[in-house]
Amino acid sequence: MGKHRKHTKLTKRNSGCFAPNEIAFLGAKCSIINDLIQNIVKNNQKEVKFAYLDASHNKEISPPIIDNFTFHSSGNLVKTSATKMDRYNDKILFNRYDMLFINGNHYRGEQQILILDNDKESSVLKRIDQLDNIQFLIKSNDNSILFDFLIEKYPNIQNLKIYSISDIDKISKHIENLILQKTPPIQGLVLAGGKSVRMGTDKGLLEFYGKSQRNYAIELLEKLNIKTFLSVRKEQNIKDLNTIDDVFLGLGPFGAICSAFQNNPNTAWLVIATDLPFVDEKIIELLLKNRNPSKIATAIKGKGKEFPEPLITIWEPKAYPILLNYLTQGISCPRKVLINSEVELIEVDNEFIRNINTPEEFNAVKKEINLNN
Repeated sequence: MGKHRKHTKLTKRNSGCFAPNEIAFLGAKCSIINDLIQNIVKNNQKEVKFAYLDASHNKEISPPIIDNFTFHSSGNLVKTSATKMDRYNDKILFNRYDMLFINGNHYRGEQQILILDNDKESSVLKRIDQLDNIQFLIKSNDNSILFDFLIEKYPNIQNLKIYSISDIDKISKHIENLILQKTPPIQGLVLAGGKSVRMGTDKGLLEFYGKSQRNYAIELLEKLNIKTFLSVRKEQNIKDLNTIDDVFLGLGPFGAICSAFQNNPNTAWLVIATDLPFVDEKIIELLLKNRNPSKIATAIKGKGKEFPEPLITIWEPKAYPILLNYLTQGISCPRKVLINSEVELIEVDNEFIRNINTPEEFNAVKKEINLNN
């Protein structure tokens, strides 16, 4: 046998027990927890993706002999499968949700909401070590009290916000704020690793505005306080800028995006190509203003164009496993991922997203810019 090789050290996605953003409800009967969560979801006014993790109390269920997937045109899927919980696969399953609600009577959650019910003292005491990150408290009735053992173990619990279980609006708003706080930050990725075959020279070094286009794109993003990296091939050996080497070789922009996520899977990446001289600060601000973190991406689309532009796009962290899923199917087209996924689209005039690929196009656009300036 060959010598054992250590695993490559990779940056891990920030995640709780099951999902990047999760909250467990404890302190009440399962039926009360379920009803409360259903009311919160119904009350939510924003475009947010929720999921609920619970355990069945049915003792007579046995695994099916065949996995069943029953799809309906409405978008409903009824699934019955022989599946056991698995902490790695479960994190992929729950990756796309903005908030995972958990029945804390059965499973642990990184954050918790404690329901105060005087009849559940022994149940709360049993799970006291799971209450290490309580966000707020809910009184099940006017007589609900904080148990002494809670105050002794977690003195700061007395400073937490307390709601009545009927205050669904206020509870929902608090949860919305918790989701907002977990919105991934944005970093910029300027694509400069292409071989520019049609242009015959590195497109990132072309000058439309008195500086290389790659420097122009970096400055465009950093002017908006977005820390920006240059996506490059290792052999380009660029020293004076923040760079991310393309480690998904031979996959073009698709590989560059995946390489950025491998470098940091906890940030959203605002990707911009260097062959888009008419993309300006207003376009980037429009993209940022309309960002929808509940979708896998927020992308620009030209008016009248059929498809979005994957290289003027904010790719959310939840897009990373989806990109890798497409790659396992032999697909390395980022536009195809956008077309077949839940994406926020912003329409702009086609003039803003003209890309330049040949010397003739470069000379024509250079003259156009000089005339306009």
